[in-house]
Amino acid sequence: MKVEFYRHSLGEEEERSLINALRGVFLTSGPVTRDFEKAFGEYLDCRHVVGTYSCTTALFLCLKALGIGAGDEVITTPMTFIATANAILEAGAHPVFVDVERSTGNLDVQQLSGAVTERTKAIVPVHLYGHMCDMRRLSDVARARGLHLIEDAAHCVEGSRDGVRPGQLSDAACFSFYATKNMTAGEGGAVATNQPELAERLFILRSHGMDKAAADRYSGAYRHWDMPLLGYKGNMFDLQAALLLPQIGKLAQKLQERDRIRRRYDEAFSHHPLLGLPQTLEGATHARHLYTVWAPAGKRDAFLAGLNREGIGVAVNYRPVHLMQYYRGQLGFRPGMYPVAEEIGERTVSLPFYPGLKDEEVEAVIAAVEKTLSAL
Repeated sequence: MKVEFYRHSLGEEEERSLINALRGVFLTSGPVTRDFEKAFGEYLDCRHVVGTYSCTTALFLCLKALGIGAGDEVITTPMTFIATANAILEAGAHPVFVDVERSTGNLDVQQLSGAVTERTKAIVPVHLYGHMCDMRRLSDVARARGLHLIEDAAHCVEGSRDGVRPGQLSDAACFSFYATKNMTAGEGGAVATNQPELAERLFILRSHGMDKAAADRYSGAYRHWDMPLLGYKGNMFDLQAALLLPQIGKLAQKLQERDRIRRRYDEAFSHHPLLGLPQTLEGATHARHLYTVWAPAGKRDAFLAGLNREGIGVAVNYRPVHLMQYYRGQLGFRPGMYPVAEEIGERTVSLPFYPGLKDEEVEAVIAAVEKTLSAL
């Protein structure tokens, strides 16, 4: 049986919402984008949401809005998608990596203080796989050191930890609505913040630095606009927002469906002698974006190949950023600098994990994993 790594679950409600947007006046950022920003802010219990073209755009705009650029350092994790660190470079700053927790793959707060220098301006934690970092401790460190805190919450729309949700203890949280995310528009992103001045600055920066968006300029009598800031092109548009709006009300149900699959996988894999599993720590509500296993050391690629032969779609989330060719060649990173991230990066495999996955497909994945492991 062939099992795709991912299939979206967009349906008739999203289709109707998209058609309604197509029949409206605005295709770019307009009333549907505003409706999404309001509804998503209510879901997150954050005062302001700024829709962007992608999570990468969201991270970059946050850094620029907070005045971070050339000569500054930003601390983040090497166990993430390259976009997290790339956004720091694009802003003109320098990424400084901190190794990760062996239990979760998240940034190890205990190692954070040793990475802070007089040039450090911000911390960008990543809620890997959907498990939130320890935002209470991170917030304490950021306040004590006078640092900005920007969450990469691309995996963590539904997550919480110790009563804290994304965006509630940081300057801002950045979200992704990429094709494989729990809530998707194919592409898309957003920033959630409780800081009105930051939100206003982000609204301007996402649209070339103009102080009036298209909907403001062309709804009713024409109004002149000015350019108070040097901005960028990074706005969410109404067609993205139209696909996203109906999904907000389905997040809890979809999380339950993924968690049902997670429980079956855990039952099969949690005591397997050849596999490791990331932990869900006490006090955390996992967003269940990815189901990742850690293959036997030195045999990950053979494990991947075996699953592919069995018709199972797989992914690697992630190989460590600091070992990418560009980061080694241009920034001088080398193997051995962040050993826990490197160990996880050499073992990690993500399995099919989405609400539309049928019971027989789940069982086919389990059977393929067991068959492949027995042949290693």
